[in-house]
Amino acid sequence: MTNNVVITVACGPDNPNRATRGIHLATVAHKEGKNVTLFLLDDAVYLAKKGLLEHVRAATGDIADDLMTYLEAHEVDILACTPCAKSRMISEDDLIDGARMGTAAELIQRSCEAVVISL
Repeated sequence: MTNNVVITVACGPDNPNRATRGIHLATVAHKEGKNVTLFLLDDAVYLAKKGLLEHVRAATGDIADDLMTYLEAHEVDILACTPCAKSRMISEDDLIDGARMGTAAELIQRSCEAVVISL
């Protein structure tokens, strides 16, 4: 069994339940001692943009900003799909601390060596 977990999220702030759940699962996996990658695709790249998570929360009360702050503080890999971000006018400078642009090749490579959860 692998100790690596890749969580891909494709929905952004317009779907706060699923978006927050992806960040929450990454947090739980890290707390369980897993090597976690949070890979943001499509509109989920907005979740890595500075200042956008303040009001994103799930119906359960989980607050996306608090969860992402945990991931940042624990240096969990947060990757925003490069073409997804660029097409939404998001640059590397727009990303939160600890996040960076990532490629499809990185997603495939990490996924081949991990359990993958997709939201």
